[in-house]
Amino acid sequence: MRVVIIEDETKTARELKGMLQDLDSEIQVEVILASVASAISWFKENAAPELIFSDIQLGDGLSFEVFKEVQTESPVIFCTAFDEYAIRAFESNSIDYLLKPLEEEKLQKSLEKYTRFKEHLVSDSLRKANMNKVLTQMDVTYKQNILVHYKEKILPIRVADIQFVYGSNGVVQICTSDRRSYPIHYTIEQMESMLNPGQFFRANRKFIVNREAIQNIEHYFNRKLFVSTSCETPEKIVVSKMKSQPFLKWMEQ
Repeated sequence: MRVVIIEDETKTARELKGMLQDLDSEIQVEVILASVASAISWFKENAAPELIFSDIQLGDGLSFEVFKEVQTESPVIFCTAFDEYAIRAFESNSIDYLLKPLEEEKLQKSLEKYTRFKEHLVSDSLRKANMNKVLTQMDVTYKQNILVHYKEKILPIRVADIQFVYGSNGVVQICTSDRRSYPIHYTIEQMESMLNPGQFFRANRKFIVNREAIQNIEHYFNRKLFVSTSCETPEKIVVSKMKSQPFLKWMEQ
């Protein structure tokens, strides 16, 4: 089986290639592509592989740009460290997705899933239509303003001024840069989908935090992280062990 890997982290790409070949000696990794530009160039000049493993966030953009440009009909297994919004969009459209760090057992299950579906894949034209549908879903315009009801008034709040979103006991509120809190009628999940994931991170089930509000990060027990913000929070913002590395990677971008 001819496989292409799109991954900008050399160590991760090398580990994925090794795991694939350990699981099936007949898998041939034709190329490892480390950027959107190199992937577009390669797919334009080479025959499509049978399967693609692709990271979502690359150094020069999102891998979705590759599939928009070349419209490859190869099935894709997406690999991602933290892009939960993208995961939700692709759950019903891609062959599968894997969370980093990659685990051999889960990789094997993805390959088995591909094998099961291989004989039952929809026609090329329909598969292309499905991919285009997903790419359209990801072409999102994030909210720039949120309307809140406050003391008989409706106030427009700039999203850029939101320091964090907090939800507890069915009540969701936002805290702004002027240290005011406003209840909102959206759920925290709805807010997560409205906010640009490049600027906001879902730290845990109660908090979404703005990058600009973060003052410092401390190591917490059991490999968790404690996040301090410029605004006082109703309770500590703790990033779980599973999300700690993705969170730090997000902070560096």
